[in-house]
Amino acid sequence: MKKIFLLLFLLLPILGCENGNNLTFEPIELHGKNCAECPKINIDIPRALDELAVSTSINRALEEEIISLLSFDEEKSINTMQEAMASFTKSYNDLRLKFPDETVGWEAEILGKVIYEDNTLLTIELNSYTFTGGAHGYSSSTLLNFDKVKGSELENWELFEDYEGFQKFAETQFRIQEDVPQDENINATGFMFEKDTFHLAENIGYTKNGVQLIYNQYEVASYADGPIVLNLPYSEINQYLKRKVEL
Repeated sequence: MKKIFLLLFLLLPILGCENGNNLTFEPIELHGKNCAECPKINIDIPRALDELAVSTSINRALEEEIISLLSFDEEKSINTMQEAMASFTKSYNDLRLKFPDETVGWEAEILGKVIYEDNTLLTIELNSYTFTGGAHGYSSSTLLNFDKVKGSELENWELFEDYEGFQKFAETQFRIQEDVPQDENINATGFMFEKDTFHLAENIGYTKNGVQLIYNQYEVASYADGPIVLNLPYSEINQYLKRKVEL
């Protein structure tokens, strides 16, 4: 019996290292009312469970993003996802009462997942689709980065040791990927960068294979062009990053 306990004691450090310093998450699913005259609302996101500052930052950031996506009442203070869902539903019902013969069903689908985590940094991708009438709905992806040590959400510029160097490298790779000649205006082939000047995407995040830039629809191109995703491998960009990734 003593040998068994000794063996278990020796195995504990090994078993405990399988997940390293990864945070613990549970899935949270929220759904709107299931009725013929109700908008379709489905939310599936991770909730951080560890009693750490970064967990609070993650959960708050995700809630704020969802509130922003679903809230239509600018005069009312909305503080929770449930209140945001109620706001989305109320806005739909108000419109349906005004235009009963013209209003089509509204939809909101939001899916979040952890796409990268190491000892100091974590990235969550939040994909959403909303339809509130019109010719088509709108899809978008949001990348949220968190400093696990400081317990805070990171701004894009905080990811880089050499922001300007990274931007120049990203522009070169963007031009190659999108067939924009290196010596011509960045908008020469139809892009819509402001002031004819390349800029990094609003959404930048770490992935398993490299840093990803997501230009959502309308950000630098038309809706018909869809989102533009640029993936840059760590082997080529580590020199620009504040947090290097081991290759």
